[in-house]
Amino acid sequence: MADVTETFDAIIVGAGQAGPPLAGRLTGAGQKVAVIERKLVGGTCVNSGCIPTKTLVASAHAAHLARRGAEYGVSTGEISVDMSKVKARKDTIVLDDRAGVESWLTGMDGATLIRGHARFEDPHTIRVDDRVLRAEKIFLNVGGRAVAPDLPGLSDIDYLTNVGILEVDTVPEHLVIIGGSYIALEFAQMYRRFGARVTVIERGPRLTSREDEDVSAAIKEILEAEGIDIVVGASAISFTKRDNGFDVTPREGAAPITGSHLLVAVGRTPNTDDLNLEAAGVETDARGYIVVDDQLRTSVDHIWAMGDCNGKGAFTHTSYNDFEIVAANLLDDDPRRVSDRVTTYALYIDPPLGRAGMTEDEVRRSGRKALVGKRPMTRVGRAVEKGETQGFMKVVVDAETEEILGAAILGVGGDEVIHAVLDVMTAKLPYTAISRTMHIHPTVSELVPTMLQELKPLQ
Repeated sequence: MADVTETFDAIIVGAGQAGPPLAGRLTGAGQKVAVIERKLVGGTCVNSGCIPTKTLVASAHAAHLARRGAEYGVSTGEISVDMSKVKARKDTIVLDDRAGVESWLTGMDGATLIRGHARFEDPHTIRVDDRVLRAEKIFLNVGGRAVAPDLPGLSDIDYLTNVGILEVDTVPEHLVIIGGSYIALEFAQMYRRFGARVTVIERGPRLTSREDEDVSAAIKEILEAEGIDIVVGASAISFTKRDNGFDVTPREGAAPITGSHLLVAVGRTPNTDDLNLEAAGVETDARGYIVVDDQLRTSVDHIWAMGDCNGKGAFTHTSYNDFEIVAANLLDDDPRRVSDRVTTYALYIDPPLGRAGMTEDEVRRSGRKALVGKRPMTRVGRAVEKGETQGFMKVVVDAETEEILGAAILGVGGDEVIHAVLDVMTAKLPYTAISRTMHIHPTVSELVPTMLQELKPLQ
């Protein structure tokens, strides 16, 4: 007997940051929607990304501040970290958040949450185990996962990714991290503050290769000041298993580094390889990302891709913005486009880095005339008062249009302050819209107008 086909107005594959809110909008418009999730509702952000990691960052910050108590005239005893309690706090916050999204979805009138692995059978049909679903419109919100490089000896070792390390409930003796970018550095500082010895090994010549060299250098300085060992230019990384851990050799002829725990954080890949996209005719690029247009439509007219799987940004905020763009175009007769948004993100070491738009290097390579302003956090009164003067802020402006091209704010509150710049960039206003604005004293934000009043030609 053939499987009975269930019919819906829309099918959403994946319950990450874009899927559930889109289900809410579609069901609110009277449509019948199936939401398919093979693992955990909430996706990367809720379960193994922003929420658990920033919760751990907060615990690490509390430990760090407690150790610095004497600097503020506050006496404390010996500081110890109970990793099982740190993990329990993180687990509670994650489970509460996931339960909130789940109850919203399961209680949504017109929505059906189906658990299992989705695969296309044809452009309108998806099979989930023994269920066959058909819909006029299909939305993919399938996310991504960590990749492990093919390094000699790595397969012999029990290594962790950003998912597995969240289950660790003791402080590692020596955590070795392969990778020198955002995820790697957040875990590096966090575990150093929890009390572990930490070594970061990066294949390239510097950390955070997407950032300007002065930003990378300042990040390295901040981390090394906390006792993190950083090895760059690791051109030939190899591993040897030991009884109670492993040895890692960063390059030929280098002395081996002995570690107890290994975190591999070298990048991510989209979850597009097991959806049977060929059966639907959905195109992917050479790296597996689903090819989409400015409205997030795939190569098949009635199929859209949102979030990490489309290569348009690997962040919670890009995924949620994808949902907003799709909903605006489909339901609100409001023609929104991916190309209208300004690239923005943060690195959550402490102090954080807030970024918007182009780097100084990118502006220089574009060949346009530009102005640059820079100010160290040592000259920000609020940072001095708080005893957090590491880092600097920098902004690049188009010399002819006077529009802000990009900014980097590495310092206390940098992840919040960057939005003052981002909003003006999105509005396409000249930099004078901030430079002539009166900000509150004492704040970190008040130094953005000052910095913009001191612009110099970009060399």
